[in-house]
Amino acid sequence: MTPRPYPSPRLLGRSARCARWLHAPLSKATLTLLLLLLTLPTLAQAIQPLPFRDRAEEIRFQTLSAELRCPMCQNETLADSNAPIAHDLRRQIFEMMQAGKTDAQIKAFLVERYSDFVLYEPPVSPKTWLLWFGPLLVLALGGTLVAVQVRRRARQHAGSEMPAHDTGDDW
Repeated sequence: MTPRPYPSPRLLGRSARCARWLHAPLSKATLTLLLLLLTLPTLAQAIQPLPFRDRAEEIRFQTLSAELRCPMCQNETLADSNAPIAHDLRRQIFEMMQAGKTDAQIKAFLVERYSDFVLYEPPVSPKTWLLWFGPLLVLALGGTLVAVQVRRRARQHAGSEMPAHDTGDDW
């Protein structure tokens, strides 16, 4: 009977069995397969280049996709998002640009489909007043509360007279 290079798996604990597995030599085929499996996610997420007519059209596309929000990702532009719907919308925007639509027409189509949420700068309307002016309202209310508290404490401090012999030291 030949001696084993490692003790019997039944005698080893779980961590020792894992360590033995990690130190086992891997074949070239296994290494190649692992390398291919690691590169698949990056290949699947690669953005397909679009065939722009010229540099001006590419800049227009980039500007437009940076002004629009991905409907799936809460706070990402279409240009930055890697969600499947963002890929589809970028392709659709490109096709609409190729068809001769203006930026306003493309935005109107997307707003009709996804509401004002798709715009990073929604228009000022009664529906969006709170969005546009809410932070200013909160700031004004906070400033008013601070001013009221400061005046109230100043009146209380002025109303309490200090004795003539008191120098103001608490010692």
